[in-house]
Amino acid sequence: MIGTIRSRWAFKILAAILAVVILTGIIHTAAMNLSIQSTFNRHFGRMGVGMQAMMGGQRGTGLYDAFRAAVNDSLGISALAAFFIAGAASIFLSGLITQPVQTLTAASRRIAQGDYHQRIPEEDIPADELGLLARSFNTMAERLEETEALRRQLIGDISHELRTPLTAIKGSMEGLIDGVLEANKATYTQIYRDADRLQRLVEDLQELSRVESGQFSLDRKPLSVSDLLSGAIKSLKPRYDKKGVALTSTCVQGLPPILADRDRLLQVLQNLLDNALRFTPKDGQVTVSAEKSGGIIQISVEDSGAGIESRHLPFIFERFYRADQSRSREGGAGNGIGLTISKTLVEAHGGSIWAESGGKGEGSRFTFSLPIEG
Repeated sequence: MIGTIRSRWAFKILAAILAVVILTGIIHTAAMNLSIQSTFNRHFGRMGVGMQAMMGGQRGTGLYDAFRAAVNDSLGISALAAFFIAGAASIFLSGLITQPVQTLTAASRRIAQGDYHQRIPEEDIPADELGLLARSFNTMAERLEETEALRRQLIGDISHELRTPLTAIKGSMEGLIDGVLEANKATYTQIYRDADRLQRLVEDLQELSRVESGQFSLDRKPLSVSDLLSGAIKSLKPRYDKKGVALTSTCVQGLPPILADRDRLLQVLQNLLDNALRFTPKDGQVTVSAEKSGGIIQISVEDSGAGIESRHLPFIFERFYRADQSRSREGGAGNGIGLTISKTLVEAHGGSIWAESGGKGEGSRFTFSLPIEG
């Protein structure tokens, strides 16, 4: 019980103020008693011989003792008054100080229990350092609430993404066991595709975790933009030819090199080209271009595909976001992670990435910018 009382701010403030009052009283009393004799003699000497004779003449008459007792009585009364005033002041001050702290403590306990909606009301926030602490607490609570919402959404999205191929694999295997499906090449090929999709999703999730947590390093070297575009086109050209989509490049000649990680930028460009191929129909067109604009290089991937409605553009780089959910799932690919990874990698290079589209059926254009070397 005593330990609990001693640990409270109110007790500490009261004890500190009373200690100052008591110490001040002791020092003041000691100083007065040390100087009282010289003070009495000085004032008594100024009275003159006649006045001294009227008051008894000498100190021995008891005048000095009476003067000293009066001074000490005055000091005692003033010390007692100061003691009570200090006590009242400490109670008032401790209330002003501890009330916001108690409010913060209660709110933090509720947040620790999972209630991320807790905030310190604006009317309860003082205009001092504790007020700054309360506002910082509210900002922290908002960030925690946003993080918790993202965590729940991420778990839901991952569960949904994993469920689709797993359900397909399980259904096919049950069909084989029950004899509903024929054990032929087509059935095994479908199972393999679903397993491959599941593997790619897991790999994408691992890559997303690495890039968003910053657990990767960039091997920056002078890089030719035309070589970067050629490498990306070469790796995806067979898939474009198989689907019947034309893939061309229009790179401005004489572009200065960029200081970048070739593999990471190749990953970005391949993600954008893969995304364009997925949403561009047969006989469509995808063009990769690069140009210099001021002190940056802009690389664009433009397609003649499905396009993106304006309401989707602000969210297109968010993880698991799809402007057209059914199309991506029908194709057996596209989990909404590639664009998120691309955005993180581009920003790690000091650049930016954005999407443009005239709307549904008008195609789309993805552009990322990178600073020129030096």
